[in-house]
Amino acid sequence: MRDRVRQRRRRVLQAREGVVRTTVDSAAELTAASTRVGPERFVSGDAGTPAASVIVSTYNAPRSLEAILQRLCAGSRRPEEIVVADDGSTDATAAMIRSFEPPAGTLIKHCWHADEGFRKTRILNESVAHATGAYLVFLDGDCLPHPRWLEDHLRLAEPGAFVQGRRAFIPERFVEAVLDGRTTIPKLLRRGRLSGIFKAIRLPVPRIRRDHDLYGLLGCNLAMWREDVVRINGFDEAFEGWGIGEDSDLCVRLYNLGVERRMVHGRALVYPLDHPELPRDHVPESCARLQRSIDLGLTRCEAGLDRHPSPSP
Repeated sequence: MRDRVRQRRRRVLQAREGVVRTTVDSAAELTAASTRVGPERFVSGDAGTPAASVIVSTYNAPRSLEAILQRLCAGSRRPEEIVVADDGSTDATAAMIRSFEPPAGTLIKHCWHADEGFRKTRILNESVAHATGAYLVFLDGDCLPHPRWLEDHLRLAEPGAFVQGRRAFIPERFVEAVLDGRTTIPKLLRRGRLSGIFKAIRLPVPRIRRDHDLYGLLGCNLAMWREDVVRINGFDEAFEGWGIGEDSDLCVRLYNLGVERRMVHGRALVYPLDHPELPRDHVPESCARLQRSIDLGLTRCEAGLDRHPSPSP
């Protein structure tokens, strides 16, 4: 099975100008059937266990995080549990979380470690260990979710697959206006101000592509079964530095395990608040590490989730 998966999506990665580039074996690899979402089906957990845990990564961005928490709690499907994966923010983030009042039935957990540079994979693993949901939905701390974002993700969940949502950027010049309420995402959409506008619209019938492709892997809007994350030992903490690699590596190891991707267009939408990029000093090293997971068909990483035991109930 693993050999067939590798043959199906064999890729050559190159680090050029800070970008991982892919080549495909044939045009057929870029074609996949579309499907429709079936009847309403929410993920359900055991008694006392949230159906899903939303894990929001953040670093020194309390205003953006507060806007995300507000939207999650006002959405069509409120999360039972939100875990904030905090990569070493100052006290301002903790103060905001303490002052935030979630609605009844929503629990917010704050996982934090000291600031030692970009250690996102480590705090994500710590947050997964603290999450209690059978289904994990990952969201970056600069991405505002659509009002039906979580509902969409839970309807799209199915065994043997993870779900990849899309994103449409809010240009940097509009970020402050969105955060302070002077404008809204629907207004920007109507005026054609969003970047990637065709990824910004929730469709009556979504288009879903099933694949094992590297194209379009985004850790900012991703959902998967907790048991699958445990089987691959979570995120590889050897990935350090911003830019590329840690989320792609996670998905590649899921592919090697036999898990497929459901790439959805028109549902599970997020709107990142555009901002200047951080240095990409670690990109060549990250690309080499990612290529190793592909070439060797790795499923488990060595420095991963098992370093973070789940807390006792």
